[in-house]
Amino acid sequence: MQTNEPLSVTAALSERLRQAIVAEGGWWGFDRFMAAALYTPDLGYYASGRRTFGLLPDNGSDFVTAPELSPLFGQTLARQLRQALVASGTADIWEFGAGSGALASQILGALGPAVSAYHIIELSGALRERQRQRLAIEQPTHLPRVHWHDRLPETMRGVVIGNEVLDAMPVQLLHFDGQQWFERGVGVDGSRFVWRDRPTALRPPVPAAFVPGTVTEIHPQAEAFVRTLAGCLTRGVVFLIDYGFPEDEYYLPQRHGGTLMCHRAHRADPDPLVDVGDKDITAHVNFTGIALAGQEAGLEVLGYTSQGHFLLNCGLLELMPPNDPRAAAAVNKLVNEHEMGELFKVIALARGFDLQHFEPIGFTHGDRSHRL
Repeated sequence: MQTNEPLSVTAALSERLRQAIVAEGGWWGFDRFMAAALYTPDLGYYASGRRTFGLLPDNGSDFVTAPELSPLFGQTLARQLRQALVASGTADIWEFGAGSGALASQILGALGPAVSAYHIIELSGALRERQRQRLAIEQPTHLPRVHWHDRLPETMRGVVIGNEVLDAMPVQLLHFDGQQWFERGVGVDGSRFVWRDRPTALRPPVPAAFVPGTVTEIHPQAEAFVRTLAGCLTRGVVFLIDYGFPEDEYYLPQRHGGTLMCHRAHRADPDPLVDVGDKDITAHVNFTGIALAGQEAGLEVLGYTSQGHFLLNCGLLELMPPNDPRAAAAVNKLVNEHEMGELFKVIALARGFDLQHFEPIGFTHGDRSHRL
């Protein structure tokens, strides 16, 4: 029976991708598939206008980020940003992928006139509008200094923030069968997407003892992003916050299943080939690759540590309201090792000013730069 009812967003995106894959020979690299699932205009996960960020699934959200968890995250981060603005002699902040606008609101509320301009680089028109609405309510006096961009400028000065940006950048998948390496891509079988492997010269960046059946990720797009950012930044400091590991931990033999994961309704699942466009797709960050990409492009690594150490170094406990159990519970999630405190890391990169006398407060204790 035929129907004239419109396809759901997920069905429409899946049909478009199936047709494109078949038309192009029946195989796409996973990085291309992931980019289409997340960013196809009007249909991709981040481009369809759905509510992705929030504390609970009841409001339609799929996962919670640190700024959504507690305003203390942004207020604490602002202490580090203020020091970096002063040290670099700049007054602009640039935020990549500002999500719901929660972090921008917290930073503007904490720093106020210390920020001349707050730039948000956001690909999603739906998210730009959501950010604008939030800031109009929460920071109306600062809103005139907020500017939105859909691409990197040719040059930029100031302090750059990327909170949970790198993990959403498309990755390539590699599969080792015990004898040979393959690039894992996506094909079509009827109405389903299926995994298909092709022999490849690509390899993980470390010569580890990979076990047969290993599937892992490499991150050329995230590393290219850092190199591009370095080429634009003439003076300033970059803070990137995300979940991940240094290279020697990322490619441990026991992590033979890789780190690719999907998120929907605050539940995780490992299958990105179903419900395409209706859930987030992420992979952990190889921070060694990020550091090397930055250094090769002229940035200096200022520090690398866990989120827990970073926030405590920046004075999170001093900002906690007394006798507030909800605030205390949120802080525990932000800093405890079995929560976000250890899984998430912070790396700082800089260029263009005297770095010998700049010691970022976030890395005062627990700096792990030597582990990269």
